[in-house]
Amino acid sequence: MSAEPIDESLESRIREAERRLEEAATLAAEAEKRAEAEIKALEADLEREREEKEQALATAEERLSEIESQVEGAERRVEQAERRANVAEQTVADELARARESAASWLREQLDSIRREAEGR
Repeated sequence: MSAEPIDESLESRIREAERRLEEAATLAAEAEKRAEAEIKALEADLEREREEKEQALATAEERLSEIESQVEGAERRVEQAERRANVAEQTVADELARARESAASWLREQLDSIRREAEGR
């Protein structure tokens, strides 16, 4: 008779241990699922951030390319303006030289005319 209560007590403790083991396994499985879900959420956040950074970088590179093109265009326009300014300066210098030559010629003619008048008197 004394073996039966011990067997029942042992069997009861075994069932209780099995029940707790099942609970622990269930809790562990639930914790594992939550951890997997959190990891997936973190991975999705990281992927989204990576995509946003790549998009921002692509946008910045595109803008930089546009700015570089604008700078090149501005540099070409400056070079063209400098060439036109040089041509204009040369034209002004040529016109000044012609005006001086014309004025000098006119003055020589005036001097010659005055000399002729003076010689004729």
